[in-house]
Amino acid sequence: MYRRNSRHLSVFSCAAVLIFISGCDKKSAPPAAPPAQVGFITIIPQPVSWTTQLPGRTTAEMTADVRPQVSGLILRRLFTEGDEVTAGQQLYQIDPLTYQASYDTALATLAYDQAALTTARIKAARYKPLAAAQAISKQDYDDAVAGAGEAVANVASARASVEQAQINLNYTRVRAPISGHIGASSVTPGALVTASQTTVLATVTQLDPIYVDVEEPSTLRLQLQEGFTDGDIKKDSNGDIPVRLQLEDGSMYQLSGALQFTEVTVDESTGTVLLRATFPNPDHFLLPGMYVRAVLSQGVRQNGIVVPQQAVSHNSHGDATVLLVGAGNKAVLQIIQTGAVVDNQWVVTSGLKAGDRVITDGLTGLDPGVTVTPVAEAAPSITPSNE
Repeated sequence: MYRRNSRHLSVFSCAAVLIFISGCDKKSAPPAAPPAQVGFITIIPQPVSWTTQLPGRTTAEMTADVRPQVSGLILRRLFTEGDEVTAGQQLYQIDPLTYQASYDTALATLAYDQAALTTARIKAARYKPLAAAQAISKQDYDDAVAGAGEAVANVASARASVEQAQINLNYTRVRAPISGHIGASSVTPGALVTASQTTVLATVTQLDPIYVDVEEPSTLRLQLQEGFTDGDIKKDSNGDIPVRLQLEDGSMYQLSGALQFTEVTVDESTGTVLLRATFPNPDHFLLPGMYVRAVLSQGVRQNGIVVPQQAVSHNSHGDATVLLVGAGNKAVLQIIQTGAVVDNQWVVTSGLKAGDRVITDGLTGLDPGVTVTPVAEAAPSITPSNE
């Protein structure tokens, strides 16, 4: 009897211990964690325009050095440094006395030769009937005719000398070769200048319009050509491709320019092509040599798709990827292709479609296949371009 009760007591004790242990296990096990909360945006196609900025420098459309064509002393400087001058405007006066004397001598020589020509022609005309009547020898008549011809040549030579003397005299008045902004003068009145000197007297620069030269990657040039072909890049009412200009301080130049041309050869060392744009510069705000950035339109994609930059990562192969909220609220990895960056958003060229839910927040430690709690966020929008 005692053994039987002991056996029942042992069984009861073991069962109690098991129940106690089971109860302890249930009490110590943590509750299952809820699905991670993530933010997502719903893809909505929208017009997307994007631009490319290329560094470059401003270049004067025309620059002309003012040099003396004749030698002499500078008598006067007839302009104010930094002013606007017009083509043909007199800038300097070189002492004209010797050139005036040469011109006067040439005129006197011409008058003398013209008088000699008149005499020679009269003589030849008088000898003609006498030679026909054999009143004089034919040799005398021939000499008279030859003398008239020589007098004609002398007059022509004298006229050329007068013209040359007139040119040299005119060159004593040094004039502006082009219209534009004139810089500092390198000489003052009293300085001796020569026709063969290397030092320029001053430089005239045309500032309106002004060029902007940039180096464009050859790949970008191909993209521009594709934009023209696809109709993404539009020309303005004048048939020009508009270009904007960002200044050194980050502000935008108020006037729009136009793409003028691109070079036909690629620089082998840099893989770039020279691109030139023309900008109006009526107030001469832009000066040659300024560092600027040309802003070129890369086109408008009417049904563009954009995603925030933080939503895009890359796999081990270098492919751009995003995580989507898929069926059953499970995270799904999606490979995409990206283009330009616009307003801190990646332009997605393939891999996403309207209605896709792209995870943008809570991505840290999130793996594909994990169930999430999605919370909708505002979809990104692109600021309308005014380029």
